[in-house]
Amino acid sequence: MTGQATVRRHAPGKLFIAGEYAVLEPGHPALLVAVDRQVSVTVSGSDGAAVVIDSDLFPGETRLRRRSGGLVGLGADDDQPAVDGPSHVVSAIEVVDGLLTERGLRPPSVHVSVSSRLHDNGTKFGLGSSGAVTVATVSAVAAYCGVELSPDARFRLAMLATARHGTGFSGGDLAASVWGGWVAYQAPDRAAVLEMAQRRGIEETLRAPWPGFALRRLPPPRGLALQVGWTGQPASTSSLTGRLGTREWRGSSAQRSFVARSDECVRASIRALERGDDHELLQQVRGARRVLAELDDEVRLGIFTTRLTALCDAAEAVGGAAKPSGAGGGDCGIALLDAAAEREISKLREEWAAAGVHPMPVRVQPTHGSAG
Repeated sequence: MTGQATVRRHAPGKLFIAGEYAVLEPGHPALLVAVDRQVSVTVSGSDGAAVVIDSDLFPGETRLRRRSGGLVGLGADDDQPAVDGPSHVVSAIEVVDGLLTERGLRPPSVHVSVSSRLHDNGTKFGLGSSGAVTVATVSAVAAYCGVELSPDARFRLAMLATARHGTGFSGGDLAASVWGGWVAYQAPDRAAVLEMAQRRGIEETLRAPWPGFALRRLPPPRGLALQVGWTGQPASTSSLTGRLGTREWRGSSAQRSFVARSDECVRASIRALERGDDHELLQQVRGARRVLAELDDEVRLGIFTTRLTALCDAAEAVGGAAKPSGAGGGDCGIALLDAAAEREISKLREEWAAAGVHPMPVRVQPTHGSAG
């Protein structure tokens, strides 16, 4: 099939407000917000290799050919995996290829170009760049091939692409990237979804119920400002979350207690947003910080670095509520303060800068699409 001349799609990054780690368990909630820093993916035709990928996240160009079941590097053996670099982009293209093939369409040759505002000279901020690039690639490649996706289909294809890298992720970043705004999210059983796709095909898996999955769009806080601080220290989400996959932790009383307390905070935060109760939301964000700190003490993950602790303490000192956002161990933290308290917000930013935390000019990405 022949694609259009050029197609460009964007996907925003994300921040966790509450529910990190617990959301890894299917059916347990988290609260996230999309941010106005985006990944852009441009797809055009390719005269050479079947797939050409260039990205400001990785040096050089990646040139691939199609073979049964996926993409491999030019000159590579058929049983050799494609590449390590733009692996999320490759997986997204492979999933769209699979959908096209099931529909009796031949995937065209494509040049996929990625531009990201979720990093600083290659150092990531912790705003969900892997999720955003997956969503943007799925959207752009599908649109180039004449397939316009609903938000729900976009999320599901991005989830199937990400699940190829393992099931130790929640997909919350994908949901925030697809729907924007403030969202309540519950992860599906990723292993079950991946097995369904392998057994029944992608098309049918897009339409079938996914066990555990739920998403709800939420109103923003009425009078609170979201402040974001970057520690300047990148963290590996997979290495941190992987430590909670041990047999000793999974199913333990400590794990059950952590998940129950996290769920309570998230659900109370959702109710506060729906009622417009900013004071209660601040209380719950403080509670979510305590839940994460207790997890950190219990498992010694290293969630709270010196800079993340300073970030949180500085916000508390000016009447706000703050916590690490995401896996911790570096990356970003968030704070919520009275939006009218300009002096306190200014003081917070000064305190962050003094502690080596970089205030980030980040706004909430408006809601778009519909929660299917």
